[in-house]
Amino acid sequence: MGKELKQATLGGGCFWCLEAVYENVKGIEKVVSGYAGGHVDHPTYEAVCSGTTGHAEVVQITYDPTIISYEELLDIFWKIHDPTTLNRQGADTGTQYRSAIFYHDEEQKRIAEESKRKAQKAFSSPIVTEIVPLTKFWPAEAYHQDYFKNHPEQGYCRAVVAPKVEKFKHHFKEWVKP
Repeated sequence: MGKELKQATLGGGCFWCLEAVYENVKGIEKVVSGYAGGHVDHPTYEAVCSGTTGHAEVVQITYDPTIISYEELLDIFWKIHDPTTLNRQGADTGTQYRSAIFYHDEEQKRIAEESKRKAQKAFSSPIVTEIVPLTKFWPAEAYHQDYFKNHPEQGYCRAVVAPKVEKFKHHFKEWVKP
């Protein structure tokens, strides 16, 4: 009998950052960088970056709920990005970098809304994270997949992605894959 895997789709700035963190989490089977929340079919990175498609950069996470719960995935999410900045993470600005939880069903919606209420206690500014239904996920181009793993010495990876991965490993020691 096979495992009953589930999916979560999250946007919290550059998808390279989220992908790099979640690939290190116990119970995660797969992380795919992509786009969600827009109105254009088959969006390209260039089109998404133009701000005209309405898409956010996201990761779609396939996970084993017997090892890690959706709520625990969200606990990590709230701490690895700033959910209080509208359409921005660090120097990355634009609607494609917005903080968003794209829920797959009503149970995820309920958990996400409760998780957001709990997370708000840790921030002095209001959380601006959207909680919206996932209508379609589009995988990003192949060169975006496993970007940090394949390009750890690239400037953005060293300056932005690596510190987020280290922050995760420091704050969530119990969730780091061996």
